[in-house]
Amino acid sequence: MQEDRKQIRAWLMYDWANSAFATTMMAAVLPIFYSDVAAATLNDATRATSYWGFTQTIAMLLVAVMTPILGAIADETGSKTRFLRVFTYVGVLASAGFVLVGKGDYILASILFIFGSIGFSGGNAFYDAMLPDLVESKRRDYVSSQGFMYGYIGGGLLLVLNLLMIQMPGLFGIPNTATGTYISFATVAVWWFVFSVPIFRHVKNTGTLEKRSIGYYTQMGFSRVVKTFKHILHYPELVKYLIAFLLFNDGISTIITMATVYGKEIGIKTEDLIAALVITQFVGIPFTLLFGKIADRLGSKASLYISLSIYVLIVALGYFMTSAVHFYALAFMVGLVQGGSQSIARSIFSRLIPAGRAAEFFGFLTVSSKFSSIMGPFVFSIVGIWTGSSRFGILSLILFFLAGIYMLTRVNLEKGQQQALEKI
Repeated sequence: MQEDRKQIRAWLMYDWANSAFATTMMAAVLPIFYSDVAAATLNDATRATSYWGFTQTIAMLLVAVMTPILGAIADETGSKTRFLRVFTYVGVLASAGFVLVGKGDYILASILFIFGSIGFSGGNAFYDAMLPDLVESKRRDYVSSQGFMYGYIGGGLLLVLNLLMIQMPGLFGIPNTATGTYISFATVAVWWFVFSVPIFRHVKNTGTLEKRSIGYYTQMGFSRVVKTFKHILHYPELVKYLIAFLLFNDGISTIITMATVYGKEIGIKTEDLIAALVITQFVGIPFTLLFGKIADRLGSKASLYISLSIYVLIVALGYFMTSAVHFYALAFMVGLVQGGSQSIARSIFSRLIPAGRAAEFFGFLTVSSKFSSIMGPFVFSIVGIWTGSSRFGILSLILFFLAGIYMLTRVNLEKGQQQALEKI
């Protein structure tokens, strides 16, 4: 396989681009804005936290329904880049739309976030599926880790800029914190758009999208999804790994989306919440690459075990969190393992799937992970409302990690890679 360095660099830059949404919108600024401004009229911090969780659930459900169909179409027509562009523009426009959200507009905020999440997560299905096309198998752990590292740097730099505009608006000639927050939302849209240009220029579609009716592609897409599910059953180790991934990935994604609004609920100041997440980003830069090196030396499963075990500790300590110092410490710990666990998990999956069906299988991974990701925020929110405290909601996430680790112990990666090479 002949690697094209220009295409690989363009692929890496997309992680730099869309991580602006992950940091500012999913993790740091928007959850606080949702609680303080959009949901201010609810007059109930726990309910605001739960509504944010339900918003995550709806977003993941819609992504889950859409993505596998489009992934199957992308494989059929060789148009991964084309679909990535569409989802990117949806996310960019949704991010820009937050400048219109005012006090009490939590419904509008939820709708915009849902569209933004569709753009972000749907686009990632096609972005991830490009990895096997661009990089040979033995280098995927490292290149996948590089992608997450680029994401940490890009998302972290913009988050630092946004933090300064929000906390010290006078430095930029901005009248107040509220205006700085709205400008931050606009910068996400600009950043995502501008730094996506390289992948659209240098990573080309491998086929031509025929002009067919929506009904035709919908029927074909659903048919491919059903076939994919049946096809996956021919790869037992992939099935076991998929179950493990769905469990622990649900725990990871719920921590990412709920941590800030949870911290806000228990009384941690906004500036501490955002600053701690900046720490997460920059701690993640070297440790994401480190996990790539650990995977090379100890094996992919061993590095994944290490990161998931640390997540179990993070969730347990999160239950007892009471101060900004605690939040800073947990943010540091998340930075140690977040990028590494996700990059290694993505690389393992890429080695367990048959050649030539990357978009289809990554699309199936996305839909199944989004369906499973419905459960984390939903359980968090239901437990929070039921108990009157989100502390028990955060503690419930430990079950996702423990179950995921157990299933991972049942996976034989060498056997799975051999199964992927066999023609069924």
